[in-house]
Amino acid sequence: MDSHAPIPSVPGVDDPLVADRPEHVPGPAALWAPPAKYSAAPRRHPWEIPLLVLLILVSVGAYVAVLVLVALGSLSDYALLVLVLPLVLFLVRGMTYASQRVNGVQLTPSQFPEGYRILVEAAARYGLEYVPDAYVVNGNGAINAFASGHGFRRFVVIYSDLFEIGGRARSTKALEFVIGHEVGHIAAGHVSYWRQVVSSTAMSIPIIGSSLSRAQEYTADNYGYYNRPSGAPEAIGVMAAGKYMLTAVDFDQFADRATREKGFFVTLVNALATHPVLTWRAAALRDRTRAGALWRRPTTVQRGVGSGNVAPIPAPPAPIDLPDGALPNGLQSPPNVYSPGPGRH
Repeated sequence: MDSHAPIPSVPGVDDPLVADRPEHVPGPAALWAPPAKYSAAPRRHPWEIPLLVLLILVSVGAYVAVLVLVALGSLSDYALLVLVLPLVLFLVRGMTYASQRVNGVQLTPSQFPEGYRILVEAAARYGLEYVPDAYVVNGNGAINAFASGHGFRRFVVIYSDLFEIGGRARSTKALEFVIGHEVGHIAAGHVSYWRQVVSSTAMSIPIIGSSLSRAQEYTADNYGYYNRPSGAPEAIGVMAAGKYMLTAVDFDQFADRATREKGFFVTLVNALATHPVLTWRAAALRDRTRAGALWRRPTTVQRGVGSGNVAPIPAPPAPIDLPDGALPNGLQSPPNVYSPGPGRH
């Protein structure tokens, strides 16, 4: 039996035949490099604040333009309804928080204690003065988590599918990364009411608004990495392949594809996304020497050498690029879009 089978025979029940992955023990000649730039205390993505300032200016300019055009009679008075957006946002935030309070299962020392411990440790590690509320909600098979706030309260919502039957973490390391990421949104001020008021209208602007969102996600990933560096591969695994297959994902192979998958539509998909595409996100979590790629894909294949540092390596052949004759019945591998090889036309 595969000792690292991705799917236990009975979810949530210990299986003595499924062994834990062995811990890596460095050899006597190992050298520990100092932490890379984005491996130490969490940093903001360098584009986050410039994009936020730009969107604030756009939002203020839009509000002023509406007022002036209405005053001049160029716009109907109904255009003034844009001024009630702050009230609408206030109501939405309040209802979202209330929904968790009356429907979610709150993390406490006696209810989902493992998740509560992770929550408290992340808040303490980031220097918060309080522990955010946290709730588990029915994920209905979806993998997700988010952070928000209302008034002076901040809270985290975790979908139930990040847990096994019985409430244990499906992957403790992945959960530590995910909770660290969401508490990071709170620590970085991303869920502030006034920040959302001044940027919410401009966030709908294509490319620019989604770019700010991606920068904030990279910032939160920096917090998640700081909370549990070894949880990054399994967090990517669960987001990419789901709750059962997370340990079947080869993190390096997945991150390498950020350098291989290219083209106009790949760039466009990322540019319009509110979250970095997962291959780029994986590459950023492996290479902690620089900020995550916001618009242009990574171009260098690398391997981690410790403490978030990386070393470039020659680009390996694509794993799907098999030599001629490796497949039965005269089948050929799909045309290799990365580099020509024997028998590729």
